[in-house]
Amino acid sequence: MPPVDENRWTATRAHWHAARRAHERRLFARLTVDRSPAARAAIVEQFMPLARQLARRYGNVEDIDDLEQVAAIGLVKAIDRFDPDRGLAFSSFAFPTILGELKRHLRDRGWSVRPPRDVQELAARAEQHAHALLAELGRSPTVSQIAERAGSTVEQVLEAMQATNARHAVSLDEPIRDTDPSSRAREVAVEEAGFAAAENAMLLDAMLRQLTERERRVLDLRFRRDLTQSRVAEIVGISQMHVSRMLRTSLAKLQAAAEQDPTAPTTSPRHP
Repeated sequence: MPPVDENRWTATRAHWHAARRAHERRLFARLTVDRSPAARAAIVEQFMPLARQLARRYGNVEDIDDLEQVAAIGLVKAIDRFDPDRGLAFSSFAFPTILGELKRHLRDRGWSVRPPRDVQELAARAEQHAHALLAELGRSPTVSQIAERAGSTVEQVLEAMQATNARHAVSLDEPIRDTDPSSRAREVAVEEAGFAAAENAMLLDAMLRQLTERERRVLDLRFRRDLTQSRVAEIVGISQMHVSRMLRTSLAKLQAAAEQDPTAPTTSPRHP
């Protein structure tokens, strides 16, 4: 195999970079004159590989499709902010802009439960150092090695690693263990309204014993069986006006008993 001509290779690379910069200037010159979506889309298409490359850095943290969308947003922001007259290559300007957009997304919206910012940043650094040490050592690094590389303590690195569990919420339908088909929903505390309803029913029954048998029957027909006053009057054998007065009197007695007993039910039958 013939030796590589370094001078020729260097000249070829310089020519390629010059051609790329010239194409880049033409794209932004067109955008300056024509602020159309098509002009911006041409630049996005040209530099989208850079955005995808940066998004793949965090592919093990979040879904790559979502990250590529965030990187594309960062690319569009870089296009809108870029000033071609400054003489800076667009890729050099877009790199930190896209990377910053990705980091903000992971920091602000990439966690189901957000730990403090310094813990999030240490978790990201520890993960990067862990991958670098794995390549260097050919094995998984120890926590102390990661802590030394990150310039932190072992306890802080362990805390940051534990915090990464908060990135994604665990489904309540997920089994507790491989050998236990029960879901995690069984471990979640819920407020059972039935206990309060049963307690209120017992207290109400005690208060109803203060009424006469006819008053209790009228209340039962009206509120528990939800009958009209005219139907209650037919069943009991009294006038509807008498039923109305009896209801008001009975409810007043129950209200007075409730005010005297702080353990009485907080809800009362609806008034007619």
